Amino acid sequence: MMLLVFTVALSFALSQLFCSRHSPLNVLDAPNGRSLHDVPVPRTGGIGIVLALMLTWAFLFWEQGMPSPMATICIAMLLVAGVSFADDVKGLPAWPRLAVHAVAATLVVGGGVALSADWVGYLVSWFVLVWMINLYNFMDGMDGFAGGMAVLGFTFLGFGASQAEAGLFVLLCWSVAAAALGFLWFNLPPARIFMGDVGATTLGLLAAIFGLWGVRDGLFSWWFPLLIFSPFVVDATVTLTRRALQRERFWEPHCSHYYQKLVRQGWGHKKTVLAEYTLMILTGLSALLAHEMGWSAFTIVVLSGWCVIFLLIIILVYRMEKAVSQ
Repeated sequence: MMLLVFTVALSFALSQLFCSRHSPLNVLDAPNGRSLHDVPVPRTGGIGIVLALMLTWAFLFWEQGMPSPMATICIAMLLVAGVSFADDVKGLPAWPRLAVHAVAATLVVGGGVALSADWVGYLVSWFVLVWMINLYNFMDGMDGFAGGMAVLGFTFLGFGASQAEAGLFVLLCWSVAAAALGFLWFNLPPARIFMGDVGATTLGLLAAIFGLWGVRDGLFSWWFPLLIFSPFVVDATVTLTRRALQRERFWEPHCSHYYQKLVRQGWGHKKTVLAEYTLMILTGLSALLAHEMGWSAFTIVVLSGWCVIFLLIIILVYRMEKAVSQ
């Protein structure tokens, strides 16, 4: 527990440094037509998250030893964070970023984090990794949103795995939540700092890794991490699918995610992020409850119910948008 307190404190201190006038890095996110903020904001918070997390893991592995997948996981993290930092500073085309994401996913799968030890398991796992890296980055566009998802999502993952007495896995999940929590204090509306691509892509990678890892080791079922992160997964997947079907350049930045629509329709950052937090908590709690009961009729009801709820939310946002435009 003291190690998690240390993680929160270190992430908090680094975030405070990077959003102050004494920051050694001056990388600002200038507002544009797609932005939901009005003034330039530092986008270096993800560096604090990654640094706090890596130092925490160094202490942890020094005491308990490093589990077999973690060497390749750390290398993959550094690759993704590195190309993301270059993108934050100078801006990169999509292809070099995707190439690094593909290499990182290959390293993780090659290190043994896959749904199954066959080509289908490897391919599906590789796709999940690449998709979650980019999905999380797509959803990092509102004050407190991606950071809050990390705090809640990785906390729920840890609680789910705790039933299987997987102590190290639980601590790894909660350390990610702790690193995000230290940053979140400065990212709540109105945000003083953003996590940037460094934070968003790294958290997306880790969400996929721990989800796949837990399924591989039988700590929870495949639907458990999917339901926990469903507020992000559904919004990004539906939005990108819709844009692809409309033959838009879906890989380019845009402002058509459902959370962006709510902010632009007058909800603002605070109301929208509180609504999203409520949604995240409910999906997480229902996932834990269904997980405790095992695969049963109740689980089917829970998953079906959330499909209906998300469909209703999509319809509601569409009708609100239509009413505003008339």
